Amino acid sequence: MVINLSDQHSLISNWVSELRDVEVQNDRMRFRKNLERIGEVAAYEISKTLAWEEKEITTPLGIANCKMLKSQPVLATILRAGLGLHNGLLNYFDKGENAFISAYRKHKPDGTFEISIEYLSCPEIDGKVLIISDPMIATGASLVKAIQYLKAEGVIEEIHIVCAIACTVGIEFVLREQPKATIWCGDIDDEITGKGYIVPGLGDAGDLAFGQKMQS
Repeated sequence: MVINLSDQHSLISNWVSELRDVEVQNDRMRFRKNLERIGEVAAYEISKTLAWEEKEITTPLGIANCKMLKSQPVLATILRAGLGLHNGLLNYFDKGENAFISAYRKHKPDGTFEISIEYLSCPEIDGKVLIISDPMIATGASLVKAIQYLKAEGVIEEIHIVCAIACTVGIEFVLREQPKATIWCGDIDDEITGKGYIVPGLGDAGDLAFGQKMQS
């Protein structure tokens, strides 16, 4: 399942437009904040789909019957670009546990690349709902590989994927590999370059959020 949060106009589409805007991108704090806001809205929407139970809560004046989450999700993100979205998700799922994956494109001389994962920090994930965030789903290769590593740690009950912008090619690949996953997108673009960059996209989300990195 794919949910494009920009299908209907809301503040999401305003924040996505600022993420794309080359002039607004000069403000790194604004860029990070817009990613965080998208993560918060996605968290709210995802929460509507999760299992809940009714609990009696004692107030100063009596007893209230309240709907509560049955269990907290595990929030995972791909370093470093995913941290903004992750913070937004964590603001709402503030009792959730966290997982972090280091995944990056390792480029070859011929211009192709492979996905390298060098670090995984993960809590107990067996039987849990997983919400994994990555600002961009371009080819989908790094996201699929990260999910494979997480699934090796236990049987995951549900998978929700949160991104700011996704490409249709990447979405198709992710859903072929993880057909039961739900993808929540800030917006969807249809074009991808030969080097695996989304057009019009927004550029390199990690660099725009945290500054340019040295390439080796």
